Amino acid sequence: MIGLIFCVLCVSGAAWTYTGPKGVQHWSKSYPFCGGVFQSPIDLQTPLLQYDPSLVPIEVHNYDLLAHEQLTLGNSGHAVKLYLPSKMYILGLPNRYSAVELHVHWGSPNTPAGSEHTIDGKRFAAELHVVHFNSKKYSNVSVAADKSDGLAVLAVLIEVSGGGACGEEAGPHCLGILLKLLMQKYYQKVQVPAFNIRHLLPLRLDQYYRYDGSLTTPPCYPSVLWTVFRNPITISHTQYILCKLTQLAL
Repeated sequence: MIGLIFCVLCVSGAAWTYTGPKGVQHWSKSYPFCGGVFQSPIDLQTPLLQYDPSLVPIEVHNYDLLAHEQLTLGNSGHAVKLYLPSKMYILGLPNRYSAVELHVHWGSPNTPAGSEHTIDGKRFAAELHVVHFNSKKYSNVSVAADKSDGLAVLAVLIEVSGGGACGEEAGPHCLGILLKLLMQKYYQKVQVPAFNIRHLLPLRLDQYYRYDGSLTTPPCYPSVLWTVFRNPITISHTQYILCKLTQLAL
């Protein structure tokens, strides 16, 4: 079982939050880029989309990590992130982009759906982001973060299936739950077994939406080349409810 669920957390005392006086509507006061024209996420309106024949399928390399490899799981105070080895990279973009980390946006415990991007106004249960930096031009993600061609994010929309607990019948895209991973303390980091990250992506890597945008949280740098996969992956009702309850407990 893939032992990962990463829930977005709001922590009291942080420099920014999702709600309240430091919430989304006030981000641009402290982070001007958050009010910019390239601000992500967006609503992908299919009637307005244009087909680009120059786009090619995404190629993922070294995503098939093995269990004996160790990955670092950390809580930044806003999100639980799984840090990925730089040997993982993607092609099919203008440059080679090496992996940095992945996380999932679940929304708040009180909202029924938490994806950041929407399609024709539809919001999905959650959204997985696999973050990469332009390793052809920049030495690390810190250097690349504010550059116009610095970052590339693979975004995977997540739907809730009609099934129960995760099992073999759910297929390779099932996101298994280990609740202890959600209970990491603020800034705590732990080592966890690796797994095949490719199993978190849709089968079809040639069907996606592409646009130039930004980080979805402060400082909102307009530095992200977004690839939002057209086909969502699924999790069970049990997994989704457990994640929501765990966020509420936090």
